[in-house]
Amino acid sequence: MSKLKKIQSILQSITRSLTYAGMLLLIPLMLLTSAEVVSRGIFSLPIPGTVELSSFLLAVFILLGIAYTQQQKGHVRVTAVTAKLPEKIAAVLDCFTTLLCLFITSIVVWQGWAVAYDEQAITDMLRIPDLPFRLLVCVAGITLWLEMFFDLLSSIAAIGRS
Repeated sequence: MSKLKKIQSILQSITRSLTYAGMLLLIPLMLLTSAEVVSRGIFSLPIPGTVELSSFLLAVFILLGIAYTQQQKGHVRVTAVTAKLPEKIAAVLDCFTTLLCLFITSIVVWQGWAVAYDEQAITDMLRIPDLPFRLLVCVAGITLWLEMFFDLLSSIAAIGRS
């Protein structure tokens, strides 16, 4: 197994682990939302902090799953044009779009770090600091960037094979 394949395998297992952690957070999110609906509907008593916790849990779930979605090729792709092109031209276009995505993701990671570094805010109701959730944008962006980088290497290899 080449070193690059080994690194990709390690990255994929890290990405899967992050996704599983995010999936586990769906259970408390679901229970909290259900309890809020019942409490509000039957007793007319909202659970304090439910909106804050729900928004944080949802953000964590989405951010931890974004790289896995890239790994599984689950992001939306428009292939109406590229499916009709020769394989080599489609691979070149795929390289171009992946490079563009890498550039945009780099900006997201950079700005995510810049915003998180200056973050001092805490939530109003539960007094939870925003910092860990802002840093999660960087972690998710880095794993997404790495997944896209390996996709780029695959596209370059496909150009060489064509």
